[in-house]
Amino acid sequence: MKRREFLKASTTGCLALAAGGLHAAPARRPNVVLIYADDLGYGDVSCYGATAIRTPNVDRLATEGRRFVNAHAPAATCTPSRYALLTGEYAWRRKGTNILPGDARLIIEPGRTTLASVMRRAGYTTGVVGKWHLGLGGADLDWNGTIAPGPREVGFDEHFIIPATGDRVPCVFVEDGRVVGLDPRDPIQVSYKTPVGTDPTGRDHPELLKLRTSAGHDQTIVNGISRIGYMSGGNAARWVDEDIADTLVRRGVSFIERHRSRPFFLYFATHDIHVPRVPHPRFAGRSGMGPRGDAILQFDWAVGEILGTIDRLRLADDTLVILTSDNGPVLDDGYADQAVEKAGRHKPAGPLRGGKYSAFDAGTRVPFVVRWPGAVTRGTSSALTCQIDLLASMAALTDQALAPGDAPDSFDMRPALVGTASAGREHLVEQGASLSLIAGPWKYIEPSAGPAVERGTNIELGHSPDPQLYNLDEDIGETRNLAGQYPERVAQMAQRLKVITSGTRTR
Repeated sequence: MKRREFLKASTTGCLALAAGGLHAAPARRPNVVLIYADDLGYGDVSCYGATAIRTPNVDRLATEGRRFVNAHAPAATCTPSRYALLTGEYAWRRKGTNILPGDARLIIEPGRTTLASVMRRAGYTTGVVGKWHLGLGGADLDWNGTIAPGPREVGFDEHFIIPATGDRVPCVFVEDGRVVGLDPRDPIQVSYKTPVGTDPTGRDHPELLKLRTSAGHDQTIVNGISRIGYMSGGNAARWVDEDIADTLVRRGVSFIERHRSRPFFLYFATHDIHVPRVPHPRFAGRSGMGPRGDAILQFDWAVGEILGTIDRLRLADDTLVILTSDNGPVLDDGYADQAVEKAGRHKPAGPLRGGKYSAFDAGTRVPFVVRWPGAVTRGTSSALTCQIDLLASMAALTDQALAPGDAPDSFDMRPALVGTASAGREHLVEQGASLSLIAGPWKYIEPSAGPAVERGTNIELGHSPDPQLYNLDEDIGETRNLAGQYPERVAQMAQRLKVITSGTRTR
């Protein structure tokens, strides 16, 4: 089967069959693979300008597809971005959607329409492999039994996940509601308030660490690395950091192989390049930039393994691949891994200002590449796009109408994604250290109180008691605050942001 029957010629924004070179005859729907990196910056890959490091597999995807230079994660940190990606709702609308501890309960209501449930309703087999960080279970979460609700209750048929982050306990994988490899004679205990068990901590026993900390991360030691939070038990189930990428790739490849005969949706959320950065020995030392650079090479390898599997199974023409990151870059994020010292001429944020946590554009403007041979026009797009729109776009792609209460901030961006339209979103709210509004070339950052830089990271957060206004077309680095020159525009954008945040939806 060759092409997709459900891309319809239309004057209302749907794709034109001729523009994409698509056949009108019925065919299977495309598989969808979403590769979601962690902390990968706009300037961290060579197809976005990096010269000190090469990422051939990401570059290949960009060459064969469409590269977006004004695409954004919904937030400058991981949990709110992942929440918005899956729900189509700005995370700042909901309390409890900031960076979660490892024992948080599930923050997406079971049964809610999500990106995964939309794909499942369209007949797709859905799976998530990798970092989750959206909470698991309820108030009575027990790591030693069945863990629910979780990914299954929000639309995923299968899951093999890191519960939170690599630097937070519990340091185990969860597969379809159970901790992988758990010995019932060695039950897991987890606490983010008080110590549990007798495992040593990095604070008390720094001599046991193979990776020293620079800020925090000094609680229970697992695999020679101290973490955030306390954990005891589950020794047979604990991961080895050096093997995480290999493990996730094997699981991702297996999912594709097992479901190749029918449409599938794979959300492949890597751990790389988040801390702790402990790449496999195959990559250690290869970049010349320390563990962070090595983790970028490991991420690129993982991309190559997924693409190679799609090619080997002859699925490339019928697979939509999307690659992006949950937020912008950070160098020192709690571990002394020489990311700052060995960065050299590499600029993780490229020409952008700020980084992870920041209201400046490097917090949310990230690599975003789309490939679908025969449907996506190759090239570069400057359309304003956001990951929050994937839900509405995939619903439209699979001929599904969203209910009024679904995906309140998600828009159908198919014309921009495939290249039949040069324009994208009309406006976007960015969630960083403070909220900002992008409309056309203009970016307004609302006044806020807070430190100038994130403690320990040296990243500019963008806090200011005064409003900030930048013309991103002329000043992508946000170096010239034009608020004083354009007070009327500031007032208009401030009012518009107020209307958006006081409402319940933008769709």
